[in-house]
Order: sequence, then C-alpha cells, then structure tokens
Amino acid sequence: MSLAPYVRILGRGPGRSRSLTQEEAQEAMALMLRGAAAPEAIGALLMLMRMKGETPEEIAGFARAARATLPPLPRPDLDWPSYAAGRTRGLPWFLLSARLVARAGHRVLMHSYNGADGAVRQGLGPAGIPLIADPADCAQSLTTQGVAYLPLETLSPRLFALLRLRDVLGLRSCVNTVCRMFNPGGAAASVQGVFHPCYRGLQTEAAQHLGLTRQTVIKGGGGEFERHAGKQIACFGLRDGAAWQSVAPALTDDTRRLDDGDTDPAHLAALWAGDRDDPFARAVVTGTAALALETLGHDRPEELAQSLWARRHRARAA
Repeated sequence: MSLAPYVRILGRGPGRSRSLTQEEAQEAMALMLRGAAAPEAIGALLMLMRMKGETPEEIAGFARAARATLPPLPRPDLDWPSYAAGRTRGLPWFLLSARLVARAGHRVLMHSYNGADGAVRQGLGPAGIPLIADPADCAQSLTTQGVAYLPLETLSPRLFALLRLRDVLGLRSCVNTVCRMFNPGGAAASVQGVFHPCYRGLQTEAAQHLGLTRQTVIKGGGGEFERHAGKQIACFGLRDGAAWQSVAPALTDDTRRLDDGDTDPAHLAALWAGDRDDPFARAVVTGTAALALETLGHDRPEELAQSLWARRHRARAA
C-alpha cells in the first residue's frame, strides 16, 4: 500500500481536505513504521498535519499503530514520557520524583528522547534510575528498582527515525506528541508534560480514545512533567476516564527559575543522599511526585510524598 491516499485526504485543498479518522491515522502510521512509505510522502503527510493541526483521533490512531510494533513489555503502573527535545534548562529534578513514586511501591516506566541536550540521560545515573538498553531487560528493572528508563532509539527505532525528521524538515511534527501518548507498556495511568498549553486538551482527548483511565498533563519545566514549586500549576487530564481539571498550589515563596544555571548532575545524587541543602529543589521533587501519586489514586499525595522523601533511604516496599 501507498501513503498517497492519506496525503490526498489531508492536502486536497480548501473545502475538500479533511482530517484523518482514527482508523486512517492508524493505517498511515503502520505504513510509515513498516518502512512501506516513500520518504517524500512521509514528509508531506507530517507537514500537512502541522499546517492544519492534529486532532485527538489522529494522535490516538498514530499512537495505537506505534504501540503495536513494540516488543512485549511488562505492564507498569505509571507511564512517564520525557520528550522535551532541545531542553535548555536546569537539572532534571523530576527523575528523583519518579524514583520517589517507585518507593511508594509503584512500577514506573519512563521512555524518552531529549534531542541534543544530554541533561536527562546524564542525570539517570546520579538519580539512581537504570537506563535499559534492551527492552527485554525492562521487567527485571521494574521488579528490583521499581523504575526503568527506555531510550526511544532502542525501544522503537522506526518511530525514533520519524521523530528525528525534525532535523531534516526544520520543524516539529505530531510525532513528538505521539511519543508522549503511545504508552509502550499499556499502563492505566500516565503523567505528561507539555511546553505549549494548547496540547494539554489535545493529549487528554487522545488519551480518552486510547482508553487511558487516569492522566495528568501540565505545562512543566522545559516541557517535562516537572512542577515549578513556586507557582500555581494548572492540571488537566482524566480521572476514571472522564475529563478532569484542577489547580495545584504553589509550595514555596521561592520563585526562582528552574533554569537556574545548575548543570552538575552530581547535585541530583547529593540532594537524594542529603548532602545538599536546596529547599526549592526538594519542593520540586516532592511536589512533582505528589502530582504523580495523585494520578495513581492516592489520598493526601503531598503528605505521602513528604513522608517518602523523609524515609527515602529505606528499601522500597515490596
């Protein structure tokens, strides 16, 4: 099959073009991921979608096709995507938040590609999160550590190649949103960050089409799921499959920028070990973890996050 019918649907001109249905989007993405589509057609489809704006149905269809190509993975409790390509900000404190959620007994699967900025990958070791080069090793990491990080380039090389077309086309495409949404382990709950606020509603509606039951989307630090501790945060998403909105209050009077110039990943390990005193960074970590814990259905998540931080050196609950 050719990608041409789907390009024609999108590009026939004013009054004649339309968006893809969820089924059409799934078929189109399947062609692209099988290597059965001409590169010119792929570029045309992605840029036509950028010009018109993607719909929740299209994102859901693309995400379903992407998940269908993956190797078998263990089902985590929480899906945590990290795709803030070109991140130009401070340390990825949210990595410690994910580790804290794992300490509550939840299996957290992170998947990611972060462009040329290596801050997230460089922070994994100091944050105590294993990078899983082979998806087959994911189950052991989730069992022993409670958290695992899968690089997109090894998880789905073909989806990774589509994402990297940004370097060729010079523009972001809907693939970035698809990566946030495709939930490779099929978790029932997901936390997602965006840079542009308009994507919060798009990702929530797409999540409904995908059958997600609990989701929290925020405009986070650098586009990551990371809560600024000194600001009110608007939260969007799903609770029991229904659309949901809330506001998370500021946790501190400190309004310094997350991009505070600190780029030393060793500070992640130092904060976790208690060798570094940084109340703002600690509030970012526990506040972000609290949003994730609330997504998972915990009552009093702020108190739980604080308690987990206070006893973080003990063994993770079975």
